[in-house]
Amino acid sequence: MTLVGVEELRAAQQRIAGVAVRTPLLPCPWAADGTRRLYLKPESLQPTGAFKIRGAYNRLAALTEEERARGVVAQSSGNHAQAVAYAARELGIKAVIVMPDTSPAVKVENTRSFGAEVILVPPGERDTLPAELAERHGYVWVPPYDDPYIIAGQGTVGLELGEDAPDELDTVLVPVSGGGLISGTAAALKLTCPGVRVVGVEPELAADAQASLHSGVHTAWPVADTYRTIADGLRTPSVGTLPFAHLQAYVDDIVTVSEAEIRATVALLARRGRLVAEPSGAVAPAAYFHRAEEIGGRVVAAVVSGGNIEPTLLAELLGTEA
Repeated sequence: MTLVGVEELRAAQQRIAGVAVRTPLLPCPWAADGTRRLYLKPESLQPTGAFKIRGAYNRLAALTEEERARGVVAQSSGNHAQAVAYAARELGIKAVIVMPDTSPAVKVENTRSFGAEVILVPPGERDTLPAELAERHGYVWVPPYDDPYIIAGQGTVGLELGEDAPDELDTVLVPVSGGGLISGTAAALKLTCPGVRVVGVEPELAADAQASLHSGVHTAWPVADTYRTIADGLRTPSVGTLPFAHLQAYVDDIVTVSEAEIRATVALLARRGRLVAEPSGAVAPAAYFHRAEEIGGRVVAAVVSGGNIEPTLLAELLGTEA
């Protein structure tokens, strides 16, 4: 299986320039504890509120004219949905998005606002209907993570981290769902900044990637189990086939955080970091605050992967003690 390399990562970086934002690397003096320092990479500042625009635009921009004319179909709990819809609108491509009916209303509404047709289905049908629609209508399927163009696009996060980080950076924390973000980010860092540790972070209630990496066996969790976590963007039952190969090649470890720790970190990022993060976006920083012994490191960067949170949930979590 061919892994994404520097050439593909650099091509993606050029392709998405001017569409995806080059997000800053924010120092967090309020998070220093005398022995460790934290930097945050706020992908919540992207046009669609999450890192997914990088991979989606890279995939759609690489389509042939014949493929663009056919339109695209994608499945997502919300952030890939918005990204594909936005990229499709920018490129003049018809987009159909399959979303679970449990998706946050804000993500469904945003996806529709970018001009996509949204089809809501029970969670168990999210990953099967797109193939049927592609077969029936000729759409090009744009998977959320199991695709080299998607992985390369998400990997531009890692390229930027390597270019912007202080020389003493030793650990990068990345959330894990289907594995596109951590695959591309880890590849970029390991290929351009050897020596930097890459640690994935998952909710305890959706820890299939940790089980896969630790056992060496590609493992899936039941949908009913992964849908227990508040981190709706990290409920994928298993990482993709290509992402799993990247995890094995480039990721040093995967740790988990609890639901209470995720909730507390959303509130902490808002109060101290002045960043709006959805629960999925708070998972990586949560490991810095609650899993110091497991992740190690003295100079740590954490990816805040998205900020598409329901206002009522944000208001609720702002009352959570950090």
